Amino acid sequence: MTNNRVTALFGIKYPIIQAGMVWCSGWELASAVSNAGGLGIIGSGSMYPKILLEHLKKCKAATTKPFAVNIPLLYPNVEDHLKTIIEQGVPIVFTSAGNPKKYTTLLKDNGIKVVHVVSSAKFALKAQLAGVDAIVAEGFEAGGHNGREETTSLCLLPMVKKAIEIPLIAAGGIASGAAMLACFALGAEAVQIGSLFVATQEASAHINFKNAVVAAKEGDTMLALKKIVSVRLLKNKFYNELKKLEDEGAPVEDLINHLGRGRAKKGMFEGDLADGELEIGQISGAIDRILPAAKIVEKIWEEFLLAKQCMAAIEV
Repeated sequence: MTNNRVTALFGIKYPIIQAGMVWCSGWELASAVSNAGGLGIIGSGSMYPKILLEHLKKCKAATTKPFAVNIPLLYPNVEDHLKTIIEQGVPIVFTSAGNPKKYTTLLKDNGIKVVHVVSSAKFALKAQLAGVDAIVAEGFEAGGHNGREETTSLCLLPMVKKAIEIPLIAAGGIASGAAMLACFALGAEAVQIGSLFVATQEASAHINFKNAVVAAKEGDTMLALKKIVSVRLLKNKFYNELKKLEDEGAPVEDLINHLGRGRAKKGMFEGDLADGELEIGQISGAIDRILPAAKIVEKIWEEFLLAKQCMAAIEV
């Protein structure tokens, strides 16, 4: 067990956090990760308020361990979600995609710990000034919505560490204990893992999407939609259509019209691998099987300890 500021802050056994991914991170995955000693997160960005309430009640029934909710601050029902989270006594909230200053005080006044996800040292510092308890620095390798600067984790982590005093959590391109150790060497005190937890039995993603993640090879993901909001996707028919529009210099309106509504749900939740939006990280190329979530936590921690021993044994 590692005792550091993150494990103490959240009251968890291992400094391993499951990302709150839309359409993939329901109560079943979150409770399984928390029961295994990590921190499970419910991804509320794809949930209506009544659905979030249902997931919170089921998660509390499935685990006595701490768990969190991720809220994209640009979500239209954000205030309804916040009200539900406060009423249900959720202990931890991860915010993303917006200004944390607006709701951090409200959450902390209700005894909730707040973590904000950033892709730059500049915004990490702003989040710290807003009063959040910890920062997730997410590198360009990550799946889903991403920083336009395309800063990789290897570059981002030390810059964020230098800028802030509160605990740093690393995200983006992490799917092994060795990668976790590398993040710790760069100043992180925990890791947040997304893509690897998509390929679990408990993830709410469609089995077609899980199998596509397992089948993905190096180079099968790309960043798209930088004119709107950067997002990393698996290459498929929908991605190829987007790329053609972008290469032709299509205006933002045309890109928005082609994106339409419900693309992420269609791809990740309903399993449409041709016309759906398939958000996943570059590390999907290293994922080769679907496992129980608890096995992922156990495997990452064992690999981390082994990598730590191996590094200690190396003569410099």
